[in-house]
Amino acid sequence: MSPTPPPKRLHFEILGRERVYEGFYAFDRLLLRHERFAGGWSPPLVRELLVQRHAVAVLPYDPERDLVVLIEQFRVGAIDADDGPWLVEAVAGLVEPGETVEQVARRELREEAGLDAGRLAFVGRYRSSPGGTTEQVEVFVAEVRAPDREGVYGSGHEHEDIRTRILPSTDAFAAVARGEIVAATAVVPLLWLESHRSRLRREWGEPPPPA
Repeated sequence: MSPTPPPKRLHFEILGRERVYEGFYAFDRLLLRHERFAGGWSPPLVRELLVQRHAVAVLPYDPERDLVVLIEQFRVGAIDADDGPWLVEAVAGLVEPGETVEQVARRELREEAGLDAGRLAFVGRYRSSPGGTTEQVEVFVAEVRAPDREGVYGSGHEHEDIRTRILPSTDAFAAVARGEIVAATAVVPLLWLESHRSRLRREWGEPPPPA
């Protein structure tokens, strides 16, 4: 059997682009067309695009005690949700110019959960909603020493009001399975951790190599 040829890369053309709103986020209206799988081109299409910086999500994990640290905060995007707009998430933040994603992960852990990260395990990346936004999220699990008590954190100048939640990892996995944790920043690393937990506990049980 001959190998399957790689898929053809299709092309697109931007015929026009207009910035229609500029705030914390920006909205662009585009006129574009693209090649179709069956051949030929689409007609000109109007598409609206939410322009966002890339982000980092990081799940704090204590391998010694098998605990995860999640955060809870008000999210306007869930204001119409039946169970309210306070969501349980992983720590997350936007990438500032000149920062690496690893630096963002460590900075946000300190700001949002009062934690210092040891080793970082890269989980992967995902696009939040590519039908309408540019946002891409890089995801990590961070080695931490979980505190004995939950607390309230957040950046004052950003008016953040964040409460930490400390859970046994198996309780967090079960909450995802029951649909109680729905934010992708938490669901993605928790599903990954469920599959890699034994390996991380084994590898992170040893002290990190010298820098």
